[in-house]
Amino acid sequence: MMIEMTEADAANELMRLARQIAKHNRLYHAEDAPEISDAEYDALVRRNAELEAAFPHLIRPDSPSAQVGHEVAASPLGKVAHEVRMMSLDNAFTDEEVEEFVARVRRFLALPEGAEVVMTAEDKIDGLSCSLRYENGKLVRAATRGDGQVGEDVTANVAHIADIPQELKGAGLFDVPAVFEIRGEVYMAKADFLALNERQAEAGDKVFANPRNAAAGSLRQKDASVTAARPLRFLAHGWGAASEVPAATQFEMMRKIADWGVPVSPLLVRCSSAAEMVAHYRSIGAQRADLPYDIDGVVYKVDRLDWQERLGFVAKAPRWGIAHKFPAEKAETTLEAIDIQVGRTGKLTPVGRLKPVLVGGVTVTNVTLHNRDEIGRLGLRVGDRIVLQRAGDVIPQVVENLTREEPRELYHFPDHCPECESEAVAEEGEVDVRCTGGLICPAQRVERLKHFVSRAALDIEGLGEKTIIEFFQLGWLESPADIFRLRKRRSDIVGREGWKDKSVDNLLAAIEAKRQPDAARLLFGLGIRHVGAVTARDLLKRFVTLPALREAAIAEREGGDATADLLSIEGVGPVVVEALGDFFHEPHNIAVWDDLLSEVSPPPYVVETKDSAVAGKTIVFTGKLETMSRDEAKAQAEALGARAAGSVSAKTDLVVAGPGAGSKLKQAAALGIDVIDEAAWAEIVRNAG
Repeated sequence: MMIEMTEADAANELMRLARQIAKHNRLYHAEDAPEISDAEYDALVRRNAELEAAFPHLIRPDSPSAQVGHEVAASPLGKVAHEVRMMSLDNAFTDEEVEEFVARVRRFLALPEGAEVVMTAEDKIDGLSCSLRYENGKLVRAATRGDGQVGEDVTANVAHIADIPQELKGAGLFDVPAVFEIRGEVYMAKADFLALNERQAEAGDKVFANPRNAAAGSLRQKDASVTAARPLRFLAHGWGAASEVPAATQFEMMRKIADWGVPVSPLLVRCSSAAEMVAHYRSIGAQRADLPYDIDGVVYKVDRLDWQERLGFVAKAPRWGIAHKFPAEKAETTLEAIDIQVGRTGKLTPVGRLKPVLVGGVTVTNVTLHNRDEIGRLGLRVGDRIVLQRAGDVIPQVVENLTREEPRELYHFPDHCPECESEAVAEEGEVDVRCTGGLICPAQRVERLKHFVSRAALDIEGLGEKTIIEFFQLGWLESPADIFRLRKRRSDIVGREGWKDKSVDNLLAAIEAKRQPDAARLLFGLGIRHVGAVTARDLLKRFVTLPALREAAIAEREGGDATADLLSIEGVGPVVVEALGDFFHEPHNIAVWDDLLSEVSPPPYVVETKDSAVAGKTIVFTGKLETMSRDEAKAQAEALGARAAGSVSAKTDLVVAGPGAGSKLKQAAALGIDVIDEAAWAEIVRNAG
């Protein structure tokens, strides 16, 4: 899909999404106290994925797309490291996305058109992920997912779940491996949940919001006797570490797990086409209300295990599986007001204030209206009745104006900034209206300072939004360099509300620890339009130091080699190059830059690469690959620390050529670039550490 927004706005939204999703992961996985519905959470993740797909060079170091669950904090249950990481699944929301998933699998495996791709399909239960480790058929350990790498030890607690056998049926026989981890969901049936809440209410104890929260809270009890009193169930959906896998397909392996005495979904089937998959999704959806447990979608997995192995994983999810989620609910409410917020880049964002309404189990009071054009498209005015949906591009989202035909005064989008009264205009070709006040605008200065100390930028602990606003209002913080001069104000800070000697010293120590910051983080923190975290790293990979980058950006205005050099960087296009030139053309920005570098000394930017024969090199694949698809080959290169490029140039280090290689092979020969065949490439992959 096309996303019409600037890179700076995309970077800003990705930062907000990373914070929101991390917060809701913590509330959901670590505290069993979610504040938003599953549909809202899915939509946040989906929006993050869409922005990352549209702006891959802006992917953040703390991207939610690379995170699974939430880190396990100090826990009375103890921690367990998973031998095989517990992953999550990417989501699909439409039939077309399911069809694209099947097509993507076909392309990755380089299957001929019409070749059958068999999938399993089963209901996606809404519970708490749990891994059960069996050794010689006996249960030795159970752990929650945690962050995928480390979970909580719930071995004593699962001993009280009747669905989980302490010993697998057939233990000691040849088909039960010496080590086998069964993975699935601990859940509470709907009827059991209602009965539990009745007992809790009668006893004056906590009443749970939904079955998933009740199951999670019951399983993660320090006192196993509390778990024993709760009606928990278990349903297996896969496996982790295994000394052997005694089946060739997902379906056959799940049947074996069922034979061993562990429940699996009764709705698990095989499908040989996307049409069959979607038909099963419809069938399960029709039964959803009558199922004994809560579900939120259907999971599809490639059936052949050898294909699963070839497909592998991306970030936090497998390429061979996907969750087809059920649609979110809609609701009607009244638009009571439209407020304007001013962001770090000066963008004026309209926010709708709503008569509170319950949508998907969550009370909604605000909704972003995006921009002036969106308000016009929907014909929105204060007092309109609107339809909200908590799924899709942005959540919550206005999908319909029910009263647009009623005679009422039109809403007039402001042409001056509500913060500084500077003129607000939309640049040619852009839909966003921006304040022209720059750093004279209080909203922009505060937002830029908040961005500068954010986690993806300098990550200064203790210097949060409240403190920045307080110090800004006192006149102590006007620019990033002022942060490093706060030590001179120690005596002024001590004694203010909430500030004691220790807290002030901790803040100043955190600031001093950033005197030699990572150059790419510093560059990103300056908030140059279109220069996100990934673009900042790409620029510093090429120029190594900030002075060298500045010299190239200033020379860019004169064109020639400087512009060509910048444009040769992967992920850097004309928009970024122009933004850099504009930034360093402005005397005020030069003053801010020089002032900051008088306080900090970022070392040269050095990139660590993986230990392999091709780490750090640029590789081009050309011709027909016979044992893998082009996507699979590129994925292998990236896993080895190399970069897969689409064209041959003087910067290419290696060309992997299959049958039918043409002009790229000739160009490699002319440039003296090493060329190997597919077998030699496979050898490099096998020998990588």
